[in-house]
Amino acid sequence: MTIRNLKDVYIHQLQDMHSADRQALAATRRLAMLAHDTHLTDALEAGVEGIRAGIGEMEALLERHGAAREEGHSRAMDGIVDEIKTDLLTADIADPEPRDAMIAAQYQRMAHFAIAGYGTALAYARRLGLEDDAAQLQHNLDTAYSGDRTMSQIANATLNEKAA
Repeated sequence: MTIRNLKDVYIHQLQDMHSADRQALAATRRLAMLAHDTHLTDALEAGVEGIRAGIGEMEALLERHGAAREEGHSRAMDGIVDEIKTDLLTADIADPEPRDAMIAAQYQRMAHFAIAGYGTALAYARRLGLEDDAAQLQHNLDTAYSGDRTMSQIANATLNEKAA
């Protein structure tokens, strides 16, 4: 795709978020299977549902603009997912408590990426006068913020203390 204007940048951002969400969905499912704490597991399962909805919303936005869903690949999310594999899936972690603290941190890294990506796409949509898109992206951004806040609450209330 040749980038010629802000609309092209916007479409590229939507495609990147679609890719990132697909990668985050698979990673979050794996994190949920590893989690020991029930509150953490519940939050991750809710995260799976939120990410799944985000994928559908990105697909609808891309379709609205006649853009390919599979164009591009989020290399940034690749890096986060690789770190999850290294730090959690292949690491030798003796106790579930520190693993749960690491799971929360890794999920938040993915949530922060989503916040940045959705926030950027939202700014582009507003600048382009795409109010329906902006409303959808605001919803996605709010969902990402909510997941991040929930994970912070769980980590601060129990996970980090147990891991200590």
